[in-house]
Amino acid sequence: MALQFEIMPVTPFRQNCCLIWDDENKEAVLTDVGGDTAHVLQAVAERGLHLKEIWLTHGHLDHAGGVPELRKTQTVPVLGPHADDEYLLQSLPEVTASYAAYGFPVSPAFAPERWLHEGDRLSVGAYRFDVLHISGHTPGHVVFYCEQAELLVAGDVLFYESIGRTDFPRGNHADLISNIAAKLLVLPAHTRVIPGHGRMTTIGHEKQHNPFL
Repeated sequence: MALQFEIMPVTPFRQNCCLIWDDENKEAVLTDVGGDTAHVLQAVAERGLHLKEIWLTHGHLDHAGGVPELRKTQTVPVLGPHADDEYLLQSLPEVTASYAAYGFPVSPAFAPERWLHEGDRLSVGAYRFDVLHISGHTPGHVVFYCEQAELLVAGDVLFYESIGRTDFPRGNHADLISNIAAKLLVLPAHTRVIPGHGRMTTIGHEKQHNPFL
């Protein structure tokens, strides 16, 4: 038995919501529930999983906008992102209104049950995830790294041969590059990376082929 995951692209922006579970005890978490909550929860139910928590990498609409809808039927706590992204979660009603043409429903503002910080540790069953604070795409962006499963949930920090945008308000390109170099590229080369959008990659592949790094 092992740690399992399923990537479920959600929202018109095809953001990678991820269902992660321990096959042994069926404990599960969802990361970045940006929308399509009925589909996401159906995946949880079909596998007979016990949903423990929701983890958020950052506060952008396509990663966090589905949380208020999910909270209508689920009482699990929401963890993350870092408190520096609070302004993004509070601005969700205005942002969703401006993106209505893309098919996003209006999302109310919300706050997580717990903000996350560098060095925090989370768990899914027997598997431990380290929280790393990787500012740059947003000031409060965090990622989740499981050494046991050789897995990194990277949000919008690191993509297949690319990196996160830094042209949004409060983005910082220099911070993003330095944080990736100091905290992610030092991970084992075979570490699998689940990005916020698109195909998976590995740390080793990005060290060799990512033109931004």
